[in-house]
Amino acid sequence: MNEKEVAEIRRRFRQDKSNITHIRGCFVNEKREIVSEFNQSLALMSQEESEMFLSVIKRTLSGTIGKNLVDISFTTQQVVDSEEHKLLMELKNSSLKDENAVQTFFQHVIQALAIEGNYLILLAHDTYDIPYRSQDGEKQDDASSEVFSYILCSICSIKPPQPALSYYVTENEFHNRKAEWIVSAPTLGFMFPAFDDRSANIYNALYYSHDIEDNHAEFVDAVFKTDIPMPAAAQKEVFQSLLGDLLADNCSYEAVLSVHEQIRQMIEEHKANKEEEPLALSKSTVKSVLKSCGVSDSSMIAFDEKYDAEFGADTQISPHNIVDAKKFEVRTPDVTIHVNPERGDLVETRVINGTKYILIRADEGVEVNGINIHIY
Repeated sequence: MNEKEVAEIRRRFRQDKSNITHIRGCFVNEKREIVSEFNQSLALMSQEESEMFLSVIKRTLSGTIGKNLVDISFTTQQVVDSEEHKLLMELKNSSLKDENAVQTFFQHVIQALAIEGNYLILLAHDTYDIPYRSQDGEKQDDASSEVFSYILCSICSIKPPQPALSYYVTENEFHNRKAEWIVSAPTLGFMFPAFDDRSANIYNALYYSHDIEDNHAEFVDAVFKTDIPMPAAAQKEVFQSLLGDLLADNCSYEAVLSVHEQIRQMIEEHKANKEEEPLALSKSTVKSVLKSCGVSDSSMIAFDEKYDAEFGADTQISPHNIVDAKKFEVRTPDVTIHVNPERGDLVETRVINGTKYILIRADEGVEVNGINIHIY
């Protein structure tokens, strides 16, 4: 799914837009026991409660594509004949009314998920009359091209509030705040099927992970029986290690800046061209960038082996996972310098009388602790 498709579904999570009538779920304690289950009607909630519920599950479709939101693909064999795909289809097709399917899903999640403390498993079903769009992109609300039926799963941690005094107006007294459980934003979740090309794609699901350092691969394996790319933070760490090893003694400020600048420009060009599909870098693209930055031909052989071992030969990487287009940082044990990514040329390294220095050109507007200073 691309950003526009995710945004189109996200806009539905309002009381006047959504066709979600019930929220099913269960409360799981730290011992992996179901404490309670619920099947709550949004119509019987107050408008404020309903909007808050929708706001919570809506956040399962938030974050950056390729970083927090990842496409999960099923093989043709899985779609034709697999228990995991059949279960998801039963949940969707029954609008979460198949009790056996719901209970089976709960148990799959509970047995697999490695998460500390208490949490909620939330399930919602929605149907969306997709407005027809003409070739010029104009939306026609009175003409539906397809009814998109999907389920959304959100896993939310539940925590008690911090102790505090509360003022009770009716009693005109202060008391300890009542110990109620507070639902946190989703830790992980998914939407099935995916909304690709503004249509249902039962070969894909959209998976969400709040933490870019832990994508809960154990959950993906239990629910989808497939692998998931390494977490975004791990991809960045592996790429940085790979770059350092390949450049070796030639790993200079200029070389690292050049790699960052080339990938940043790819991101900017993709954005300027208003490409709908997320930008992804293939192994050959990464090789071209590295080669232009001085990586030797002999090192490229090592790159192939390391890339295949760490990422997979056919794996494409989101550039947002390996560079921060809005940030460029120079760090020593005692000093950290944040540089405008477009002005990396203002910084250089030099050895003066045997001592290593980082030099920053500073023509004007220099401040120290918020005070303008003069450089003599």
